Amino acid sequence: MVDDPEYELRSPRLPQLGYPCNTLARVIAMPTTDPVLARIATYPWPRGGLTVRQNNRGYSLFSARTGAPVARLRPLGETNRVEVLWWRRGAWGPAGPFGAVFDLDEALAFIADEPAFWIRA
Repeated sequence: MVDDPEYELRSPRLPQLGYPCNTLARVIAMPTTDPVLARIATYPWPRGGLTVRQNNRGYSLFSARTGAPVARLRPLGETNRVEVLWWRRGAWGPAGPFGAVFDLDEALAFIADEPAFWIRA
């Protein structure tokens, strides 16, 4: 049983499932909107646009037209900076010989303007 009432919820539906009314269900608070996802989605992407998946520790960008991987953005702490990765030899790797770290808006512009990201798109 969870001691913190902020994370507990009494559900009226539980008796329908065979559980007593006093059974507690754990609620995980998640943000309803992700500002990074919103900024990626509203960016004017070339070549048919992108689809975005948030997974693990970052955001994977795929061609909306072909489904091929285009880029990955890995946030760096609580800042607005992200590491840009590209799909190379079957895995995500640093973009360029020394990697690429930008503010989010600069990273989106870098991905949109750099032809190497769009080879498979």
